[in-house]
Amino acid sequence: MTDSDKRPLAVFDLDNTLADTAHRQRFLERRPRDWDAFFAAAPADPPLEEGVALVRHSAAECEVVYLTGRPERCRRDTLDWLAVHGLPEGRLHMRRNDDRRPARRTKVEVLRRLARDREIRAVVDDDELVCDDAERAGFRVVRARWAAPSADLTDAQEREGRT
Repeated sequence: MTDSDKRPLAVFDLDNTLADTAHRQRFLERRPRDWDAFFAAAPADPPLEEGVALVRHSAAECEVVYLTGRPERCRRDTLDWLAVHGLPEGRLHMRRNDDRRPARRTKVEVLRRLARDREIRAVVDDDELVCDDAERAGFRVVRARWAAPSADLTDAQEREGRT
């Protein structure tokens, strides 16, 4: 194991933590929700400066890991977005395309798996339910409250398992 392999992990969510989804919320306000349009618009997300500053600061001492509820089919767009905005390189954990479990379950599952081999210094996420469950599981959580809250996104994360 190299020294870089021993560094603690800093785990960051994407939507409304690093990426501002406000411009694409309208696709979740419709019934039925237009998930294809919602995810297709993700490459145009502006970065959230508070989250970007925190991930860059964390990269000085930690290995950065990105943990998102976005489906695997969005991987290329997501990696391109991270690169375009100059965010630190890091492993990207995404939801399987057919996984509709709540984000709080899927993310804590991944966190526990990561914690088997490495210290997780911090988990940064905007989803209060993810944060609550991660704290109950023993992780140090930073609640990303710098984006405008969206009831539709919260509902989607919890009940539809989409992001």
